[in-house]
Amino acid sequence: MDFRDSPEEAEFRARLRDWLAEIAGRFPTSGDEYWARQGEWHQALYAAGFFGVTWPREFGGQELPPVFDVILDEELAIAGAPPRPSLGYLVQGLGRHGSKELQQRFLPGMINGTERWCQGFSEPGAGSDLAALTTTATREGDHYVIHGHKIWTSYSDVADWCLLLARTDSDVPRHKGISAFIISMHQPGVEQRPLQMISGVTREFGQVRFDGATVPADQLVGEPGDGWKMAMTVVGHEREPATLGFAARYGKLVRQLASRVDGPTPPELAWAAVQTEMLRLHVRRRLSEQLDGVTHGPDGSLDKLLMTWVDQSVGHAALSVGGSRDPELLGSYMYSRAQSVMGGTSQIQKNIIAARILGLGV
Repeated sequence: MDFRDSPEEAEFRARLRDWLAEIAGRFPTSGDEYWARQGEWHQALYAAGFFGVTWPREFGGQELPPVFDVILDEELAIAGAPPRPSLGYLVQGLGRHGSKELQQRFLPGMINGTERWCQGFSEPGAGSDLAALTTTATREGDHYVIHGHKIWTSYSDVADWCLLLARTDSDVPRHKGISAFIISMHQPGVEQRPLQMISGVTREFGQVRFDGATVPADQLVGEPGDGWKMAMTVVGHEREPATLGFAARYGKLVRQLASRVDGPTPPELAWAAVQTEMLRLHVRRRLSEQLDGVTHGPDGSLDKLLMTWVDQSVGHAALSVGGSRDPELLGSYMYSRAQSVMGGTSQIQKNIIAARILGLGV
Protein backbone atom coordinates (compact mmCIF):
# COMPACT_ATOMS: atom_id res chain seq x y z
CA MET A 1 0.00 0.00 0.00
CA ASP A 2 1.57 3.30 -1.13
CA PHE A 3 0.80 6.31 1.09
CA ARG A 4 3.10 8.74 -0.73
CA ASP A 5 1.55 11.91 -2.17
CA SER A 6 0.60 12.10 -5.83
CA PRO A 7 1.80 15.25 -7.66
CA GLU A 8 -1.60 16.89 -7.10
CA GLU A 9 -1.57 15.96 -3.42
CA ALA A 10 2.00 17.20 -2.98
CA GLU A 11 1.08 20.55 -4.55
CA PHE A 12 -1.91 20.88 -2.21
CA ARG A 13 0.25 20.03 0.81
CA ALA A 14 2.93 22.55 -0.15
CA ARG A 15 0.38 25.30 -0.74
CA LEU A 16 -1.25 24.56 2.61
CA ARG A 17 2.11 24.63 4.43
CA ASP A 18 2.93 28.01 2.89
CA TRP A 19 -0.41 29.44 3.97
CA LEU A 20 -0.10 28.06 7.50
CA ALA A 21 3.35 29.62 7.80
CA GLU A 22 1.83 33.00 6.91
CA ILE A 23 -0.95 32.84 9.51
CA ALA A 24 1.03 31.06 12.25
CA GLY A 25 0.02 32.17 15.71
CA ARG A 26 -2.97 34.26 14.64
CA PHE A 27 -5.61 31.85 15.93
CA PRO A 28 -5.84 30.25 19.39
CA THR A 29 -5.91 26.46 19.52
CA SER A 30 -7.71 25.80 22.80
CA GLY A 31 -9.82 27.29 25.57
CA ASP A 32 -12.60 29.83 25.40
CA GLU A 33 -10.76 32.05 22.93
CA TYR A 34 -10.59 29.16 20.44
CA TRP A 35 -14.34 28.64 20.63
CA ALA A 36 -15.02 32.37 20.43
CA ARG A 37 -12.97 32.69 17.23
CA GLN A 38 -13.83 29.38 15.61
CA GLY A 39 -16.15 31.06 13.09
CA GLU A 40 -13.36 33.41 12.05
CA TRP A 41 -11.00 30.45 11.66
CA HIS A 42 -13.60 28.57 9.60
CA GLN A 43 -13.98 31.48 7.17
CA ALA A 44 -10.22 31.95 6.92
CA LEU A 45 -9.77 28.29 5.97
CA TYR A 46 -12.55 28.48 3.40
CA ALA A 47 -11.29 31.71 1.84
CA ALA A 48 -7.85 30.15 1.41
CA GLY A 49 -9.35 27.05 -0.24
CA PHE A 50 -8.82 24.68 2.68
CA PHE A 51 -12.31 23.96 4.01
CA GLY A 52 -15.01 21.76 2.51
CA VAL A 53 -12.53 20.44 -0.05
CA THR A 54 -14.24 17.04 -0.40
CA TRP A 55 -17.83 18.31 -0.43
CA PRO A 56 -20.02 18.95 -3.51
CA ARG A 57 -18.93 21.79 -5.76
CA GLU A 58 -22.50 23.02 -6.24
CA PHE A 59 -22.62 23.97 -2.55
CA GLY A 60 -19.18 25.54 -2.33
CA GLY A 61 -16.93 22.51 -2.03
CA GLN A 62 -14.21 21.26 -4.37
CA GLU A 63 -15.19 17.56 -4.75
CA LEU A 64 -11.64 16.37 -4.09
CA PRO A 65 -10.96 12.79 -2.90
CA PRO A 66 -11.02 12.14 0.88
CA VAL A 67 -7.21 11.99 1.01
CA PHE A 68 -7.14 15.80 0.77
CA ASP A 69 -8.93 16.07 4.10
CA VAL A 70 -6.28 13.73 5.51
CA ILE A 71 -3.52 16.03 4.26
CA LEU A 72 -5.35 19.02 5.70
CA ASP A 73 -5.70 17.48 9.15
CA GLU A 74 -2.10 16.28 9.18
CA GLU A 75 -0.68 19.67 8.25
CA LEU A 76 -2.90 21.57 10.69
CA ALA A 77 -1.62 19.34 13.49
CA ILE A 78 2.03 19.65 12.40
CA ALA A 79 1.74 23.45 12.23
CA GLY A 80 0.09 23.70 15.64
CA ALA A 81 -2.95 25.35 14.04
CA PRO A 82 -6.53 24.90 15.31
CA PRO A 83 -8.39 21.85 13.98
CA ARG A 84 -10.90 22.46 11.21
CA PRO A 85 -14.43 22.99 12.54
CA SER A 86 -16.39 19.76 12.82
CA LEU A 87 -19.35 20.01 10.42
CA GLY A 88 -19.06 16.94 8.25
CA TYR A 89 -21.76 15.03 10.09
CA LEU A 90 -24.27 17.87 9.56
CA VAL A 91 -23.37 18.17 5.88
CA GLN A 92 -23.86 14.41 5.53
CA GLY A 93 -27.23 14.49 7.31
CA LEU A 94 -28.67 17.37 5.32
CA GLY A 95 -27.03 16.23 2.09
CA ARG A 96 -28.56 12.77 2.32
CA HIS A 97 -31.97 13.50 3.80
CA GLY A 98 -32.79 17.14 3.04
CA SER A 99 -34.72 18.25 -0.03
CA LYS A 100 -32.85 19.91 -2.87
CA GLU A 101 -34.41 23.22 -1.79
CA LEU A 102 -33.10 22.85 1.77
CA GLN A 103 -29.67 21.81 0.51
CA GLN A 104 -29.42 24.82 -1.81
CA ARG A 105 -30.59 27.18 0.90
CA PHE A 106 -28.45 25.95 3.80
CA LEU A 107 -25.40 23.96 2.67
CA PRO A 108 -23.48 26.88 1.08
CA GLY A 109 -23.59 28.98 4.26
CA MET A 110 -22.76 25.93 6.39
CA ILE A 111 -19.71 25.14 4.27
CA ASN A 112 -18.36 28.66 3.80
CA GLY A 113 -18.87 29.57 7.46
CA THR A 114 -21.16 32.56 7.00
CA GLU A 115 -23.88 30.75 8.97
CA ARG A 116 -23.08 28.93 12.21
CA TRP A 117 -24.75 25.66 13.19
CA CYS A 118 -25.39 23.46 16.20
CA GLN A 119 -26.92 20.01 16.67
CA GLY A 120 -29.98 19.64 18.91
CA PHE A 121 -30.05 15.92 19.67
CA SER A 122 -29.18 15.05 23.30
CA GLU A 123 -31.48 15.88 26.21
CA PRO A 124 -31.01 15.76 30.00
CA GLY A 125 -33.07 12.56 30.16
CA ALA A 126 -32.17 11.20 26.72
CA GLY A 127 -28.46 11.27 26.01
CA SER A 128 -27.33 7.95 24.61
CA ASP A 129 -30.93 6.71 24.54
CA LEU A 130 -31.80 9.17 21.81
CA ALA A 131 -35.12 7.50 21.03
CA ALA A 132 -36.34 8.56 24.49
CA LEU A 133 -36.22 12.27 23.64
CA THR A 134 -39.23 14.30 24.82
CA THR A 135 -38.88 17.61 22.95
CA THR A 136 -42.09 18.03 20.95
CA ALA A 137 -42.95 19.66 17.63
CA THR A 138 -46.67 20.37 17.15
CA ARG A 139 -48.04 21.33 13.73
CA GLU A 140 -49.98 24.59 13.73
CA GLY A 141 -50.88 25.70 10.22
CA ASP A 142 -47.77 26.30 8.16
CA HIS A 143 -45.31 25.93 11.03
CA TYR A 144 -44.38 23.74 14.00
CA VAL A 145 -44.19 24.88 17.62
CA ILE A 146 -41.27 23.49 19.63
CA HIS A 147 -41.20 22.78 23.37
CA GLY A 148 -38.32 20.99 25.09
CA HIS A 149 -34.80 21.03 26.46
CA LYS A 150 -31.52 20.11 24.75
CA ILE A 151 -28.10 19.73 26.36
CA TRP A 152 -24.43 19.29 25.37
CA THR A 153 -25.24 21.47 22.36
CA SER A 154 -21.91 22.48 20.86
CA TYR A 155 -21.64 26.14 19.74
CA SER A 156 -25.29 26.79 20.64
CA ASP A 157 -24.55 30.28 21.94
CA VAL A 158 -23.10 31.41 18.59
CA ALA A 159 -25.26 29.31 16.25
CA ASP A 160 -27.60 30.78 13.69
CA TRP A 161 -29.31 27.46 12.98
CA CYS A 162 -29.89 24.16 14.75
CA LEU A 163 -30.47 20.73 13.24
CA LEU A 164 -33.12 19.67 15.75
CA LEU A 165 -34.75 16.36 16.62
CA ALA A 166 -38.25 16.55 18.10
CA ARG A 167 -41.15 14.17 18.63
CA THR A 168 -44.05 14.71 16.25
CA ASP A 169 -46.02 11.54 17.01
CA SER A 170 -46.38 9.87 20.42
CA ASP A 171 -48.69 7.09 19.21
CA VAL A 172 -46.10 5.11 17.26
CA PRO A 173 -42.94 3.24 18.36
CA ARG A 174 -40.36 5.63 19.77
CA HIS A 175 -37.98 5.58 16.81
CA LYS A 176 -40.77 6.27 14.30
CA GLY A 177 -42.25 9.33 15.98
CA ILE A 178 -39.18 11.58 15.68
CA SER A 179 -38.75 14.26 13.02
CA ALA A 180 -35.85 16.54 12.09
CA PHE A 181 -36.03 20.29 11.61
CA ILE A 182 -33.85 23.25 10.73
CA ILE A 183 -34.73 25.89 13.30
CA SER A 184 -33.49 29.45 13.72
CA MET A 185 -31.70 30.13 16.99
CA HIS A 186 -32.46 33.87 16.73
CA GLN A 187 -36.08 34.05 17.86
CA PRO A 188 -38.24 34.36 20.95
CA GLY A 189 -38.70 31.06 22.77
CA VAL A 190 -35.01 30.03 22.54
CA GLU A 191 -33.13 30.33 25.83
CA GLN A 192 -29.37 29.73 26.08
CA ARG A 193 -27.67 28.38 29.21
CA PRO A 194 -23.90 27.93 28.81
CA LEU A 195 -22.23 25.00 30.59
CA GLN A 196 -18.83 25.21 32.23
CA MET A 197 -16.76 22.07 31.67
CA ILE A 198 -14.52 20.44 34.26
CA SER A 199 -11.53 21.47 32.12
CA GLY A 200 -12.49 25.12 32.67
CA VAL A 201 -13.81 25.75 29.15
CA THR A 202 -17.09 27.69 29.26
CA ARG A 203 -17.91 28.26 25.59
CA GLU A 204 -17.97 24.82 23.97
CA PHE A 205 -21.23 23.36 25.26
CA GLY A 206 -24.60 24.75 26.19
CA GLN A 207 -28.07 23.73 27.13
CA VAL A 208 -30.99 25.19 25.23
CA ARG A 209 -34.65 25.51 26.16
CA PHE A 210 -37.28 25.78 23.45
CA ASP A 211 -40.45 27.33 24.84
CA GLY A 212 -42.84 28.03 21.98
CA ALA A 213 -40.14 28.59 19.35
CA THR A 214 -41.41 28.08 15.81
CA VAL A 215 -40.06 26.52 12.64
CA PRO A 216 -41.65 26.72 9.17
CA ALA A 217 -43.11 23.43 8.00
CA ASP A 218 -40.96 23.58 4.85
CA GLN A 219 -37.86 23.34 7.07
CA LEU A 220 -38.77 19.79 8.05
CA VAL A 221 -35.91 17.53 6.89
CA GLY A 222 -37.47 14.64 5.00
CA GLU A 223 -40.96 13.49 5.94
CA PRO A 224 -42.59 13.49 9.40
CA GLY A 225 -41.13 10.54 11.29
CA ASP A 226 -37.91 10.43 9.23
CA GLY A 227 -35.82 12.00 11.98
CA TRP A 228 -34.38 8.74 13.24
CA LYS A 229 -32.96 7.84 9.83
CA MET A 230 -31.36 11.26 9.54
CA ALA A 231 -29.99 10.99 13.08
CA MET A 232 -28.37 7.63 12.34
CA THR A 233 -26.66 9.14 9.29
CA VAL A 234 -25.35 11.99 11.43
CA VAL A 235 -24.10 9.94 14.37
CA GLY A 236 -22.72 7.23 12.09
CA HIS A 237 -20.54 9.82 10.38
CA GLU A 238 -19.70 11.47 13.71
CA ARG A 239 -18.44 8.16 15.12
CA GLU A 240 -15.96 7.47 12.33
CA PRO A 241 -12.45 8.93 12.42
CA ALA A 242 -13.02 9.54 8.68
CA THR A 243 -9.60 11.17 8.31
CA LEU A 244 -6.26 11.21 10.09
CA GLY A 245 -7.10 14.37 11.98
CA PHE A 246 -7.55 12.68 15.32
CA ALA A 247 -4.52 10.44 14.91
CA ALA A 248 -2.31 13.33 13.82
CA ARG A 249 -3.22 15.40 16.86
CA TYR A 250 -2.86 12.52 19.29
CA GLY A 251 0.53 11.68 17.80
CA LYS A 252 1.70 15.28 18.05
CA LEU A 253 0.72 15.48 21.73
CA VAL A 254 2.50 12.20 22.47
CA ARG A 255 5.68 13.54 20.84
CA GLN A 256 5.40 16.77 22.83
CA LEU A 257 5.01 14.81 26.03
CA ALA A 258 8.02 12.65 25.20
CA SER A 259 10.17 15.76 24.71
CA ARG A 260 9.36 16.85 28.25
CA VAL A 261 10.37 13.62 29.92
CA ASP A 262 13.69 13.72 31.76
CA GLY A 263 14.48 10.17 32.75
CA PRO A 264 12.64 6.86 32.24
CA THR A 265 9.57 6.99 30.00
CA PRO A 266 6.37 6.69 32.06
CA PRO A 267 4.50 3.50 31.11
CA GLU A 268 1.38 5.60 30.42
CA LEU A 269 3.26 7.53 27.76
CA ALA A 270 4.68 4.37 26.17
CA TRP A 271 1.19 2.86 25.96
CA ALA A 272 -0.21 6.08 24.51
CA ALA A 273 2.44 5.95 21.77
CA VAL A 274 1.40 2.39 20.89
CA GLN A 275 -2.30 3.29 20.90
CA THR A 276 -1.76 6.38 18.74
CA GLU A 277 0.16 4.43 16.12
CA MET A 278 -2.54 1.76 16.12
CA LEU A 279 -5.20 4.40 15.42
CA ARG A 280 -3.10 6.01 12.69
CA LEU A 281 -2.79 2.72 10.82
CA HIS A 282 -6.44 1.85 11.39
CA VAL A 283 -7.60 5.15 9.95
CA ARG A 284 -5.33 4.75 6.94
CA ARG A 285 -7.02 1.42 6.30
CA ARG A 286 -10.41 3.08 6.62
CA LEU A 287 -9.33 5.76 4.16
CA SER A 288 -8.17 3.13 1.67
CA GLU A 289 -11.54 1.38 1.97
CA GLN A 290 -13.36 4.68 1.52
CA LEU A 291 -11.38 5.42 -1.66
CA ASP A 292 -12.47 1.99 -2.92
CA GLY A 293 -16.14 2.89 -2.33
CA VAL A 294 -16.59 0.85 0.85
CA THR A 295 -19.18 2.16 3.33
CA HIS A 296 -19.02 1.01 6.93
CA GLY A 297 -22.41 1.55 8.59
CA PRO A 298 -22.33 0.12 12.12
CA ASP A 299 -18.55 -0.31 11.87
CA GLY A 300 -18.41 3.32 12.94
CA SER A 301 -19.02 2.04 16.46
CA LEU A 302 -15.70 0.17 16.31
CA ASP A 303 -13.99 3.37 15.24
CA LYS A 304 -15.63 5.30 18.06
CA LEU A 305 -14.37 2.80 20.65
CA LEU A 306 -10.85 2.97 19.25
CA MET A 307 -10.88 6.77 19.38
CA THR A 308 -12.10 6.64 22.96
CA TRP A 309 -9.34 4.27 24.05
CA VAL A 310 -6.66 6.33 22.34
CA ASP A 311 -7.95 9.68 23.57
CA GLN A 312 -8.07 8.48 27.15
CA SER A 313 -4.67 6.76 26.88
CA VAL A 314 -3.16 10.05 25.71
CA GLY A 315 -5.03 11.86 28.48
CA HIS A 316 -3.52 9.56 31.11
CA ALA A 317 -0.09 10.12 29.56
CA ALA A 318 -0.57 13.89 29.80
CA LEU A 319 -1.49 13.50 33.45
CA SER A 320 1.56 11.31 34.17
CA VAL A 321 3.92 13.82 32.55
CA GLY A 322 2.41 17.12 33.63
CA GLY A 323 0.22 16.16 36.56
CA SER A 324 -1.65 19.06 38.08
CA ARG A 325 1.35 21.36 37.50
CA ASP A 326 0.41 22.16 33.90
CA PRO A 327 -3.16 23.46 33.39
CA GLU A 328 -3.13 22.67 29.67
CA LEU A 329 -2.08 19.04 30.16
CA LEU A 330 -4.53 18.66 33.02
CA GLY A 331 -7.21 20.04 30.71
CA SER A 332 -6.29 17.44 28.07
CA TYR A 333 -6.78 14.69 30.62
CA MET A 334 -10.09 16.14 31.83
CA TYR A 335 -11.41 16.50 28.30
CA SER A 336 -10.44 12.92 27.41
CA ARG A 337 -12.87 11.62 30.02
CA ALA A 338 -15.78 12.90 27.93
CA GLN A 339 -14.80 10.83 24.89
CA SER A 340 -16.51 7.73 26.30
CA VAL A 341 -19.80 9.66 26.47
CA MET A 342 -19.99 12.09 23.54
CA GLY A 343 -21.24 10.74 20.24
CA GLY A 344 -22.86 7.82 22.07
CA THR A 345 -21.46 6.10 25.14
CA SER A 346 -19.03 3.20 24.89
CA GLN A 347 -21.74 0.93 26.27
CA ILE A 348 -24.06 1.92 23.42
CA GLN A 349 -21.28 1.30 20.88
CA LYS A 350 -20.72 -2.19 22.31
CA ASN A 351 -24.43 -2.94 22.08
CA ILE A 352 -24.43 -1.86 18.42
CA ILE A 353 -21.40 -4.02 17.67
CA ALA A 354 -22.98 -7.00 19.42
CA ALA A 355 -26.37 -6.69 17.72
CA ARG A 356 -25.58 -5.31 14.25
CA ILE A 357 -22.11 -6.67 13.51
CA LEU A 358 -21.86 -9.90 15.51
CA GLY A 359 -25.56 -10.74 15.30
CA LEU A 360 -25.83 -11.56 19.01
CA GLY A 361 -29.29 -11.72 20.51
CA VAL A 362 -30.98 -11.88 17.09
